[in-house]
Amino acid sequence: MTAAVTGKPVTDDAGTGVETDADTDVRDDDEDREDTEDEVDETGGPAAGSAVPVEEQQERVFTRSRTPELPQDADISVLDPDVKQELRGLPKGLAEIVGRHLAAAGLLIDSEPEQALEHARYARSKAARVAVVREAAGLTAYHAGEWAEALSELRAARRMSHGAGHLAVMADCERALGRPERAIDLAREAQGLSLSPEEAVELRIVAAGARRDMGELDAAVVALQGDDLDEKKRFPWSARLFYAYADNLEAAGRNEEAVKWFLNAAQADDDNETDAAERAFDLSPQD
Repeated sequence: MTAAVTGKPVTDDAGTGVETDADTDVRDDDEDREDTEDEVDETGGPAAGSAVPVEEQQERVFTRSRTPELPQDADISVLDPDVKQELRGLPKGLAEIVGRHLAAAGLLIDSEPEQALEHARYARSKAARVAVVREAAGLTAYHAGEWAEALSELRAARRMSHGAGHLAVMADCERALGRPERAIDLAREAQGLSLSPEEAVELRIVAAGARRDMGELDAAVVALQGDDLDEKKRFPWSARLFYAYADNLEAAGRNEEAVKWFLNAAQADDDNETDAAERAFDLSPQD
């Protein structure tokens, strides 16, 4: 776990990125954009007709957050050592509370992402100046489909930690918000940064999806090519990469090549996480 939770791009059935469209604008503090969000109403949702910056809007939501009930196994001991180390900067009692809610978010993120987000938001309301808490809030919001909130939190965490940040997740959020150009900008920004191989591959997959969103089908195929796109090599991310490549080949009308790479993806998919074999069968000529 990077924080209390882990995050990979939430992908569509094609494994190439989120296909959701949204028209919500997010204030981009990194680039001093002037976009604003609607003010929250009495239920914690946006109230039309106002222009309150997203950071202030979210502060109002978070400060109103009720205390979610903790699962019995939400113990601070399950957190990564790096997370616990950062929480030591808080008073002991507060660190315990925040840590338990981060642990709860991590336990629930896959099965009940909305409940996980409640815990992450509560932790954030208690320790908004701790980078790892903002990171956890962003990743949990991402898994719950709250794209604008995820972007805001991950940007804040990135500024506070001065690290590379979860660029693939952030780019995927930009796609989900209907802004593929910004997703590609983030992919360009990653050049020269020290990303893990898996993070770099995830970013390539998202960038390819952004190219596809823009109708640049051949560019989407090219975006996935690299030394690790080799059927003779196996990496933890090979199945996802092969699958995304096959899917974009199909979108570009290159069905014969797509069948080959779907089969490669099926062979690399030891955990049966994709439907690569079925996709290959469906594309193959039937007698």
